[in-house]
Amino acid sequence: MSMVSDLGAGLDGRAQLEAFMAAGRRPGIGDALDFDLVEVGDGVAVFAGEPGPHTFNPMGMVHGGWFATLLDSACGCAVHSALSADQAYTTLELKVAFHKPLTAQSGRVRAEGRVLSIGRRVAFAEARLVDAEGKLYASATSTLLVMQK
Repeated sequence: MSMVSDLGAGLDGRAQLEAFMAAGRRPGIGDALDFDLVEVGDGVAVFAGEPGPHTFNPMGMVHGGWFATLLDSACGCAVHSALSADQAYTTLELKVAFHKPLTAQSGRVRAEGRVLSIGRRVAFAEARLVDAEGKLYASATSTLLVMQK
């Protein structure tokens, strides 16, 4: 079940993420919520998805958990891209600010994450959820634990 073991063993974090994209693979959460890793750079990761009926709350708007999952993924994978082959991470804290609602008419959105700083044990990242025109729907900051495998 570990994509790192299957596709990225021995590779640094950025190379692992690039291998996942090249193989057309996404983790189970990407399948369940229908979003993809679409860009990786040094300390940068971008996910994209289009909200569908599986994301709606009872009021017909996209559930905040969908926003948060994309933003958490963008922050986490931005940090992942900066790790060595013998490091891993986990989210310690995620703070999400919702700026405007997403609806069925919102279209495809991007969660753009970047590392703010990274140390031996802790990393800080931020992400923005935007539409094709750059309209901001949500933002997040994240604190992540960096550990040896």
